[in-house]
Amino acid sequence: MAPARETFLPFALPDLGDEEVEAVGEVLRSGWVTTGPKVRELEREFADYVGARHAVAVNSCTAALHLALEAIGLGPEDRVVTTPYTFAATAEVIRYFQATPVFVDVEPDTLNMDPVALERAIAGAKAVIPVHIAGAPCRLDAIVEVARRHDARVIDDAAHALPTRLDSKLIGTGTDATCFSFYATKSMTTGEGGMLCTDDEQIADRCRIMSLHGISRDAWKRYMADGSWYYEIVAPGYKYNLTDIAAALGLAQLRKVDTMWARRQEISRRYSAAFADLDGLQLPSHDPTQQHAWHLYMLRLHLDRLGIDRAGFITELKRRNIGASVHFIPLHSHPYYRDTYGYRPEDLPIAWREYQREVSLPIYSRMSDADVDDVIAAVREIERAHRR
Repeated sequence: MAPARETFLPFALPDLGDEEVEAVGEVLRSGWVTTGPKVRELEREFADYVGARHAVAVNSCTAALHLALEAIGLGPEDRVVTTPYTFAATAEVIRYFQATPVFVDVEPDTLNMDPVALERAIAGAKAVIPVHIAGAPCRLDAIVEVARRHDARVIDDAAHALPTRLDSKLIGTGTDATCFSFYATKSMTTGEGGMLCTDDEQIADRCRIMSLHGISRDAWKRYMADGSWYYEIVAPGYKYNLTDIAAALGLAQLRKVDTMWARRQEISRRYSAAFADLDGLQLPSHDPTQQHAWHLYMLRLHLDRLGIDRAGFITELKRRNIGASVHFIPLHSHPYYRDTYGYRPEDLPIAWREYQREVSLPIYSRMSDADVDDVIAAVREIERAHRR
């Protein structure tokens, strides 16, 4: 075995520099640290960036998804079709309303929602939540077309999809609402945070009100010189607002989001070129006519060609001081959904099969060329050492 790195390479790190430090420092010095003018500035700039009419900043993508479902009137008797190949938040927000999540299988190449499977399951559903896994655009046009024929709303989970392009347009429009994540490991970060984008003014207004206790619009301004102490509670809302501290961080990140993406794309190309001759590995599927955000680089192992399983592969990476992860344990296989709805892992065979052989490698803009070389060397060495 080649010598391991001297230090551990984390699976993911945010790309933060002097710009972010100065932006946050400016807010701290201003004394206005909670929801205020910086949040509104971030909303305007983000909406302009993705081409949406409205953007509502919130404290997580989970909050954005929850607000979107509330805005379309989801209720306890409703069904929402989604994918099992995602993180917990995508389905848990459905359960906040005591509505029923209906899982459909994924396409084997991208691991995104299969529109054909959606067609079989959508009858009577109130909404559909597709997910752009790893930053690869799902077949959104086909999904929206199926949904519209069945009078279902579409809320896309774009936690991974910044900046993803579908037919040259950035993900962020074309559905009832699009929900982004600004978590620490995402393409841009506010520490914790998210954004809801929509072209529907009614949805935007409802989400804005519900994100801050159901208080009438612009209540955050009541402590400003041009604000008023008076406010009205128009609905029992939530505490989902983003702070100006976080927004300042987000503004600095948004202004370099394309530069950070370019570096991730470069890393993805180096990985794919370096692994192309390894029979034990399947490279991520990518349509070259679309823009992949490369939030994740998801390898899949050909386990029949290797004398090592996925857990062993990750252990070998760790022995070489390389962090890795798995995306995702399919939701229908978790105890809550299994016990509540009677799902078995094999009910969604593609999601279950592909999960068992997936390994996500580090891919973030702070990685140096030497870091990338170390990952490549480790993966190649492990594959060759355990090839059947």
